[in-house]
Amino acid sequence: MDRQQFQPTQCRGIPLVPTLRRRWPERLTPTRRIFSSAGIPVATLPSVSLSSIPQPQDPNSPLVTAYTQLQAAVDHLGLDEGAHARLAIPHREVAVAVPLRRDNGELTVYRGYRVQHNMARGPFKGGLRFAPEVDIDEVRALAMWMTWKCAVADIPYGGGKGGVSFDPTTHSDGEVERVTRRFAMELYNIIGPNIDIPASDINTGEREMAWIMDTFSTHYGYTQPATITGKPLEIGGSLGRASATSAGVVHATVSALETDNDTCAGKTVAIQGFGKVGSFASELYEELGAKVLAVSDKFGGVYNAGGLDVPKLMAWADAGNSVADFDGGDKITNEELLHLDVDILSPSATENVLDGETAKGVKAKYVVEGANGPTTPEGDAVMEANGITVVPDILANAGGVIVSYFEWVQARQMYWWSEKEVGDRLKDKMISAYAAVAKEAAESQVSLRDAATLVAVKRVSEAQRIRGIFP
Repeated sequence: MDRQQFQPTQCRGIPLVPTLRRRWPERLTPTRRIFSSAGIPVATLPSVSLSSIPQPQDPNSPLVTAYTQLQAAVDHLGLDEGAHARLAIPHREVAVAVPLRRDNGELTVYRGYRVQHNMARGPFKGGLRFAPEVDIDEVRALAMWMTWKCAVADIPYGGGKGGVSFDPTTHSDGEVERVTRRFAMELYNIIGPNIDIPASDINTGEREMAWIMDTFSTHYGYTQPATITGKPLEIGGSLGRASATSAGVVHATVSALETDNDTCAGKTVAIQGFGKVGSFASELYEELGAKVLAVSDKFGGVYNAGGLDVPKLMAWADAGNSVADFDGGDKITNEELLHLDVDILSPSATENVLDGETAKGVKAKYVVEGANGPTTPEGDAVMEANGITVVPDILANAGGVIVSYFEWVQARQMYWWSEKEVGDRLKDKMISAYAAVAKEAAESQVSLRDAATLVAVKRVSEAQRIRGIFP
């Protein structure tokens, strides 16, 4: 792909980490020294061509955004080409066929993927999603972000992600179960409590995690509750797991407001996405005195200037209805929701919704990312220039993986904690993570997103340096 120049962005006259204005380099500059987090030169690595890094097939792929963010951090930290390659290239990628005998007797074959990005800090960790748009580039990006998310949260995991490219909403429960179990068996030799611990994600939940745990346990001949997280309580799940990501989003919001000597009380909120993250977050925001004015799902949204009736809306959605058809407000589109005049905007649906164009209309003072990768680098630059505080995904939605870690710890010990213990420990982790990122942002004079990536890349690259290379 063509090389272009790095061009630094600025906010209020403060130079930020350079943003990559290209798709991806064929080769970077020759070897430089790699520095430790203390700034001391510790090793010189051989020059490594970056041509082996997987190239995004779609210029709008979230993998382009992930590469851009990593490149900026590598450049800022002065890491050399070899260190960069180790951070960019996944440890392992698996693509499998997932055959399904449908209820009518027809045979259909779907594609499944698992990417294990980095294990310098511990076993791989990340969700499994079922969606027709799942492809290898999306999974690569999500796995990389999981590595950074675990590092920012300071939990002993590396990043992984997986999924099957099929739409479970057009299949019977029996068909979904057969796809889930077959996919689990295709991965059984690279997943386990000490290797890679999957979890639920888009279109997967407790039911699918129970099927996967049972499949693994049946294969090995004994129950393995630590094989996967996001399970039902009855088979080794954790209290507080269902609302963990939402709670993390709200804790991150509170920390951002406290930095400005403010609180959630009286704030107005719009949430794009009313699934597992957005729905619980709306409840938690209301408990803190905020008013939720709008929410949306893939069919559209609903807006009420006086505030939505959140309990009634949740019951409506739980019954299988779209929030766009809720009679407690006016219909709006997903893009209109992003441009509402609210204090807090939480994109909690899918990737790349805030690009260079849509970001121009954002009026919220705080954007707290409940989804993975909802903002492109161009969108970031626009909001930064407009003085909007963006709390990035790898920090804001880390609550899910933090409580997944707690679930894994409990399952390995076969000893379960109270909901209060889980909630208190989650809050402590989120506050600590936000403080580390805010400190990096202040010291390096960069945005919270750049600071979060810097914190994560420092921790992972330092772990790689300490461990060395075998042989």
